[in-house]
Amino acid sequence: MRSAIARLVANEDLNFLLTNRLPRRLATNFIGWFGKIENPIVARSSIALWKLFSDVDLADAAETRFPSMHACFIRTLKPGARPVVEDVDVIASPCDAIVGAHGRIEGDTVHQIKDAPYRLSELLGDATAAEPFQGGTYITLRLTAGMYHHFHAPHDLTVDQVTYISGDCWNVNPIALKRVERLFCKNERAAIRCRLDDGTPVTLVAVAAVLVASIRLSFLDTANSLRVGGPRAIPIMARARKGEEMGYFEHGSTIVMLLPRGFRLAEGIETGTRIYMGQALFVRSAD
Repeated sequence: MRSAIARLVANEDLNFLLTNRLPRRLATNFIGWFGKIENPIVARSSIALWKLFSDVDLADAAETRFPSMHACFIRTLKPGARPVVEDVDVIASPCDAIVGAHGRIEGDTVHQIKDAPYRLSELLGDATAAEPFQGGTYITLRLTAGMYHHFHAPHDLTVDQVTYISGDCWNVNPIALKRVERLFCKNERAAIRCRLDDGTPVTLVAVAAVLVASIRLSFLDTANSLRVGGPRAIPIMARARKGEEMGYFEHGSTIVMLLPRGFRLAEGIETGTRIYMGQALFVRSAD
């Protein structure tokens, strides 16, 4: 059964049709409602069905029983499940993820996959916000549906601003990224502008996706939804220690991380690599 489902999911045409040609916002709102139903039968059956379609590992979850599918999606971890690299010259991964496109930021151009460029200024909603990262580096981190969905501070930092940009909720898997131009610039997203203690700028762009479209931030009141209030720039002054939680998605999604000049990828990090929150992602360099 699982192998048959895996073959269906791997079929690019069918995958794209099922996850993008359905009414995306309607499906997302339905899952948001259905997933929060607190009924033991509904919870167990929906989690079991979810496991058929996703690589779900609950071995490191803090809880073993969940009142709803939503509670399983946003599960926390056992203490110590994600050790955080302590080296001050290392930027840690903010989340569990599959590494996607990454590389040097050439002018205003980055890529969602090879040969699929988009403008950084459009992603951030502001050309000025993109300027500190010209010549720097970017990395795309995809949180799949079965992964731990929280994201954390990659270093000791201060959050200065969150820019919320409303948008669509296309799937963000590699199949969609090959077919939908500038996908990240079309989806709902929140650009979280931060600075390290030495003033180094770092931005995390949390991109929503189909069946998720809910970005929760621990340093901002998002009890209802970040989208309540519409597109806007929100001044913040919030401290976060390295490894401290910054927020979570209510399903899988993507984070695009931006750094200025002076950083290189940590050893072993490349496209397709499975990484974990707290693992070394970037190291300071002399360039």
